[in-house]
Amino acid sequence: MIQTDKLYEIFCQHPEIVTDSRQILPGCLFFALKGARFDGNQYALEALESGAAYAVIDDARLPNDPRLLLVEDVLGAMQALAREHRRRMGIPVIAITGTNGKTTTKELAAAVLSTTYRLLYTQGNLNNHIGVPLTLLRLRQEHQLALVEMGASKPGDIAELCAIAEPNYGIITNIGQAHLEGFGSLEGVLRTKGELYDWLRNHEGKAIRNADDPLLRDIADGIPSVLYGQGSEALIRGELLSQEAGKLFFELQWSAEVIGIEGQRQATQLVGAYNMGNVLAAVALGLFLDVPSEEIVRSIAAYSPSNSRSQLMHTPLDNLVIADAYNANPSSMHHALENFFAIESPRPRLLILGDMNELGTQAHEAHQILYEEIQRLAQEGDQLWLCGPIWAGMGLTERTFASAVELEHYLSKGNVPHGHLILVKGSNGIRLNNILPKL
Repeated sequence: MIQTDKLYEIFCQHPEIVTDSRQILPGCLFFALKGARFDGNQYALEALESGAAYAVIDDARLPNDPRLLLVEDVLGAMQALAREHRRRMGIPVIAITGTNGKTTTKELAAAVLSTTYRLLYTQGNLNNHIGVPLTLLRLRQEHQLALVEMGASKPGDIAELCAIAEPNYGIITNIGQAHLEGFGSLEGVLRTKGELYDWLRNHEGKAIRNADDPLLRDIADGIPSVLYGQGSEALIRGELLSQEAGKLFFELQWSAEVIGIEGQRQATQLVGAYNMGNVLAAVALGLFLDVPSEEIVRSIAAYSPSNSRSQLMHTPLDNLVIADAYNANPSSMHHALENFFAIESPRPRLLILGDMNELGTQAHEAHQILYEEIQRLAQEGDQLWLCGPIWAGMGLTERTFASAVELEHYLSKGNVPHGHLILVKGSNGIRLNNILPKL
């Protein structure tokens, strides 16, 4: 079997990594990963025929071919290779995790840091045990920093990713109720996200910490930290000034003694006061890494969200749509509802909410609590449409759809709203993003 040091020599000659045999690049290194419904070993020979230089496999029954590199476990070999590459590159690594906002924070931080550094950062949502090593294997000599997003769905996930990425700096955006099917409780979420702090504490790392989250304060002992937030404790402070219903932007006032800009009032293109912590995290990280304050302000103002993450859409049907259909859990739903009902607008309101997935045995109770919150916040004339098998099984009187396909069909029958303020939010698996073009 081939060992990591020999595999690394081959990787240096063939640094393009591919894990999908349908996307083979000439001279690439194909890793034959396995999943619940596929075995990449079955496509190793096909990958070689398509132009891969080598294929990393863990099935010894394949033919004896010098281009087939046998390892004990393909995923483990890829993770070990990524760790070795990260060590040899020797550049600082920043890890970002948290229940809500980690992808938005990563994108904001990337916008800030890219003004000053040659930055490698996580593309899309490649934040798991496969995505993190794939990101690290994209490191090249020209890079000066790496920004790595880390997701988790069960205890031990963040510790595993830290052991691969070996971060020097870390951000936990917040702690909330999500993936309870894997974590079991909020305490389980806290312990798992806190594995990033454990790594930093044990390896002389530093944290960029949300001072407004008391749960994070309680687990941050012994870690040098730069604090951001709205309270006086924070070094990097922000103050919510306004939200304009027409644009749904909010403004921030930076701490003048830190940034050196007296009374800076900064509009962003983000929707919702709940994004303020994400902005402050990116600002704090930029200041800590010596990004000029004017570059920070400029890049924050220029950042525009996409991919249904707090994305504002003004549609041809004169609807103002807040598209936040990539993720949903009790914490993020609560903040989204708070923001939505706080917006002053003459438009009639419509909430299109999908199921919150991966809540395990707490799913029904969490949806019932959310429904009761909506009833308290909603006013006469507000409409609520619910989508997904959990909502459909609750026997509620509101208009309910078992799937996004069913909702699309309803919209196609001439039931599209016009001139509404609309919130579209649900777990990605409900596929509410598919209905956005119809609004």
